[in-house]
Amino acid sequence: MTPIVIFSALIAVILWGASPVATKLAVADLSPLTVSVLRTVIGGLLAIPIALMMRIPFPATGSQRATLLLSGFCGFIFFPLFFSIGVEKTSANHASMILASLPVFTGAIANLWDRKVPARVWWFGCAVALVGEAILISGRAPSANVATLEGDLIVLGSNFFASLGYVAGARLQRAGYPATGTTFWGAALPAVLLVPVVPFLFQDSEHQTVSIIAWSSVLYLAIAVTIIGYIFWYFALGKGGIARMGLFQFLQPVSGVILAAILLSEGIDWTFVVASAIILFGVWFAARAK
Repeated sequence: MTPIVIFSALIAVILWGASPVATKLAVADLSPLTVSVLRTVIGGLLAIPIALMMRIPFPATGSQRATLLLSGFCGFIFFPLFFSIGVEKTSANHASMILASLPVFTGAIANLWDRKVPARVWWFGCAVALVGEAILISGRAPSANVATLEGDLIVLGSNFFASLGYVAGARLQRAGYPATGTTFWGAALPAVLLVPVVPFLFQDSEHQTVSIIAWSSVLYLAIAVTIIGYIFWYFALGKGGIARMGLFQFLQPVSGVILAAILLSEGIDWTFVVASAIILFGVWFAARAK
């Protein structure tokens, strides 16, 4: 594994790890609906020329198109909306660690879709991760950005839509459709559908007082998270292999917590540390199952 491959994977993970922090900064001045719609519209419209330049084909069959729509709607409409609502009501470090359970949700949906019974290793790892999530959600670290139970549960619910989008995209890839197509065309279709909604988001005068930090955070979510992160990630996957590169995703919540502490001054107590360690161990253990 060359240094450039490792660097690419780390860049993608750090970019994605900053997503809860950027969302927290954006919803400080903008509504969660505005943040979720703008990040999808801007990112999706940018994805169209990239997909055309890369000559990524559109799905050929009706079944593949339906699966692409499912993946796109879950990953680029429902997940950003629920995640933005949840982050507004909780802290960025809680959101980061709750997102760490995404592999558990993804595995559960994938096995249910394929009607398979997971191995005992997977069940044990999931149980451990969920115990960590319960400790995290029930704990409250003293900070300027209070983590509420409602916000944590909404972020946890957003995991379902993100994971369903991942599983739908994986089924497309299994059918021979490129993963880059699932990402870029999957982002483009919801963006086109949401464009007519944008004018209604700016009918009030509140947006005139939005800070540059909030607007910059929206652009970060749209460009860095949706476009740049995936470009680095797919390069790393192609050169380093899915199995080895997948391990780098365990660093994503860690980078998110560090950035939340630096940029938002969010407090971290021992309950949070213990819960985070249990979650990461459970997810790592479950990932060992085939």
